[in-house]
Order: sequence, then structure tokens, then C-alpha cells
Amino acid sequence: MAPQETIPVAANVLGTIGTRLWCVQLVPQIWTNWRTKKTEGLPGIMMFLWALCGVPFGVYSVAQNFNIPLQVQPHCFMGLCLFSWVQTLVYHKKWAVWKASIMGLAVACTFAGVETALILTLRPLYDDGKEVPIFVVGVIAAALLAAGLLPPYGEIWKRRGRVVGINWIFLSMDWFGAFFSLMALVAQNTFDILGGVLYILCCALEVGIFSSHIIWMIRTRKIRKEAVAQGKTFDDIAAEHKASGTPFKFAERKSRKEKVSMVDDAGTDDTENTAGSNGGVGIALGTSNNLERMATTKEDNSK
Repeated sequence: MAPQETIPVAANVLGTIGTRLWCVQLVPQIWTNWRTKKTEGLPGIMMFLWALCGVPFGVYSVAQNFNIPLQVQPHCFMGLCLFSWVQTLVYHKKWAVWKASIMGLAVACTFAGVETALILTLRPLYDDGKEVPIFVVGVIAAALLAAGLLPPYGEIWKRRGRVVGINWIFLSMDWFGAFFSLMALVAQNTFDILGGVLYILCCALEVGIFSSHIIWMIRTRKIRKEAVAQGKTFDDIAAEHKASGTPFKFAERKSRKEKVSMVDDAGTDDTENTAGSNGGVGIALGTSNNLERMATTKEDNSK
């Protein structure tokens, strides 16, 4: 598709709204991470893939000569995602702040260099009518954006539909940012299919996250109501079931890695118990042998 030559006012207005939302949408999430000092439920790989998505997305928007707000958008998005990713390194991976900051800065510089090189290389080709390279870049951008929204579904599966660690204001702003950006593409003289697919994927996957948590709340409403009456939380009820060993319908699922770890721990305990048991038998046998020798010596002396 040829780059846009003129940009309608409506496209600029809608694009500006979408850009402003996407320029600040991660601020509530970043603030939540900082306030709670934890990022449980917010996959670090999600933030990294979204930041990485900003590289091909930025190249594509510049090559297509989108309206200026839509060209600025992926770069703001990339920066905020990298910042949130660094937070996951600090709060979840327990990295030192200085180490995580250096890593984030190094990745940002790498992304900027790669994007600049791609723009300088591919835009002249695109202007000459060779559309395949930019098309591939657009496909990669859409794939990375969609891939970034898949890890939260793993967390949702683990918690049987519950969404934990994701700020709802952030998710709402992100959805509306994608929606207004999509409308900006619609308002342009020609609709960009790949750009549209990217925004549609974002909207659809985030609707899935919203829907999952709403369904979980409906399914657990009775349990949560009883917990409130007892002055407890849903997590307190789940912890009580776990401590007592009683089945709980909404208990967190264990990943394969966690199951293997539990089996290994159980095997270690069994080995230690066996070693202790064998040691006890050895001591008993040694004591018995000593008593027999003492009895034999006593008999010989009496003779």
C-alpha cells in the first residue's frame, strides 16, 4: 500500500487521542508496581515483547507516513514498556536497581539503533515501490503485539480465570488507545490493513482479559461474599483450604515446572528419611555386635 500523501483532520484528531492514551496508559501500571513493590501476575515477557513490538511498529508507521501522532505513538509505547519491564526485573527477579537500569538502557539503545537502521534501509526501497520488506515488518509488529498479550492468558489459566497484578485503568486506557488509533486509520484516505489488524488484535485480546475476570467474579461471588462476612478475603479462604489439604475448586493450578519442583522436593525428603533410617539401623546393628563381643569376652574370662 502506498504511503499516505495527505492526512484528513479527523484522522489527526483521532490519532492524537489514541497517541495520548498510549503515551500514558502504562503510567497507572508502573505506579501500581512501584506502590506494591511486586509484579506478580504481570509477565515480564509481556512488557518486553511489547517494547520489542515498538521497533517494527515504528518503522512501519514512519514508512507509511502515518499522521504524526501515530508515528510518535510506538516510541512512547516502547519507552513505557521498557520501564515496566525493568520493574519486573527488580521486583520479581530481584535484580539490583542499578543492574536492571543498565540493562533497560542498553536494550533501549539497541532498539533505537535497529529501528534507525531499518528506516534508513527500507524506506528508500518502499518509496521505489518495493512493498514486501515493509509488509514483512508490519506483520512482525502485529505478531509481537499479539504475542505480548498471550502470557497474561497463562496467568489467567493458572488462577482459573482471575486476573492479578494488571492495573485495570492501564488496561482500559490501552484498549481505548488502540480503538481511537484504529478509528484514525479508518478516517485516513486509505485504510491500512496491517495497521488495522494490529489495533484490532490488541482490542480483541484485551477484551478477553476483561471478560475472563468478570466471569471469575461471577463464579466466585458466593465465596467472596462469605469471606467478607467472616472478615476475610478470597485469598484467605484459598490459603485455609491449602493449609488443611482440602480440595478447593478455585485453587491455583500448578505449572509443569512447579510440579516437577514439588516431586524433586518430595524425593529429597524421602532420601533424607531413608538415610536417617539406614543410619539408625546401622547404629542398632553396631550396638548389637558390641554387646555380643562383650558377652563372648566375659564367658572366656570366666572359663
